[in-house]
This record gives sequence, C-alpha cells and structure tokens, in this order.
Amino acid sequence: MSFLKRLFGGGGSEATEAGAAKPAKQVEHKGFLISATPYKADGQYQTCGVVSKEVDGVMKEHRFIRADRFAGLDDAVDISIKKGIQLVDEQGERMFG
Repeated sequence: MSFLKRLFGGGGSEATEAGAAKPAKQVEHKGFLISATPYKADGQYQTCGVVSKEVDGVMKEHRFIRADRFAGLDDAVDISIKKGIQLVDEQGERMFG
C-alpha cells in the first residue's frame, strides 16, 4: 500500500493495526507509561507506540509512528520504547497540548 493512500485514509489494515495494536512491551518513565506497538508493514516492523499519562484526572495519550523499520519484532519494540522515552524527556506533558 502506498504512503499516500495511508496518509489520506485510503486505508488498509496497517493503519488500523497501528492504532489498535496490543502493546508488545510497556515501561514506566518519569510518571508516563510508554507502550511499544510496532506493526508489520511491507514485510518489516514499523516503529510505533503510545505515551500516556493521567493529567488532572484525565488519561492523555500521544501516539507516534516513526519511519524506522526493522526485520525483527524485538528490534522494533526496543526502538519504539527508546523513542517514547525520548519524547517524554524532550517534551514532557507539552506533547498532550
């Protein structure tokens, strides 16, 4: 499936899988929960995850997808967690606003 089709909602299972994927691994970092949710795309695993935190009694989420792809799921999970930690360290709660 082409990048443009996914970008403009010409949909397919890959985009759906990214949003609804069960976390492969979760870690807590500075009060945030980082979930790695890589998905299969063109025979490789796409870096993808969710950073979440309860703010003023409301659960906030920031979903991210990066261009990085890996042949193995374990590598994609590790990088997804590292990217989530990087987001928390650089942006903190600002990523929700």
